[in-house]
Amino acid sequence: MNLSDFFTQNPEAAIAFSGGVDSAYLLYAAVQCGVRVRAYYVKSAFQPQFELDDGLRLAQQLEADLKIIEADVLALPTIAANPPDRCYHCKRLIFEAIAREACADGFSLLLDGTNASDEEDDRPGMRALKELSVQSPLRICGLTKSEIRRLSREAGLFTWNKPAYACLATRIPTGETITEGKLAATEAAEDYLTALGFTDFRVRRMGDTAKLQVQADQIEKVMANRERIMQELKRYYTAVLLDLEPRGREKSKVYCGRKQDEQ
Repeated sequence: MNLSDFFTQNPEAAIAFSGGVDSAYLLYAAVQCGVRVRAYYVKSAFQPQFELDDGLRLAQQLEADLKIIEADVLALPTIAANPPDRCYHCKRLIFEAIAREACADGFSLLLDGTNASDEEDDRPGMRALKELSVQSPLRICGLTKSEIRRLSREAGLFTWNKPAYACLATRIPTGETITEGKLAATEAAEDYLTALGFTDFRVRRMGDTAKLQVQADQIEKVMANRERIMQELKRYYTAVLLDLEPRGREKSKVYCGRKQDEQ
């Protein structure tokens, strides 16, 4: 089955939309196939502003229908306490919110952007998708991440080379309570490094300390901007550390049910 076949069989659908590579291409394919589709973006304390900005930009490019829903993820103790299965509880809350809104809008089918490269065992959120009968067309059609990037590039989508991004909560160690203040500090620190030209990096929290994880070819850039980075990030953290093991080569560690190097 290909996406055209899928949407021929399912001419109406709601899409859980994050503004990332996968859900962006799924929305593009649905629009191209002429189905009645509406994308739903859930705005929460876990999502940085740039993700919403990218989502709005993509929806405008495709002339697609996008609806923004707000969710108070920290109001749920099983999320704020940051247990090992936090992702499951968060995913469940988010997709339940989308399902309610989509149902009220007349959609009975809810789709998400999980692709054929996503390992089910590493994603506790997959359990929530199964429980709520969310379908994943990209996975069903066997489309891998690399294929989706290629197809997105051919389609002229600006998201084609967007780095993989995990929510702000993944920067806080499992078992440490998540607060709006900690999330805001993470977002501000990562926004600053992005403005300096860093890409595909993380600012992880270790107590009140920030640990920078960057690509191997950007370590020298950190050192060249050391004073500026220290001055800015010490507005939010008591100390700033640089992980000398390049991002992407970290030892396999479990972080919220997934390998840390995928975060």
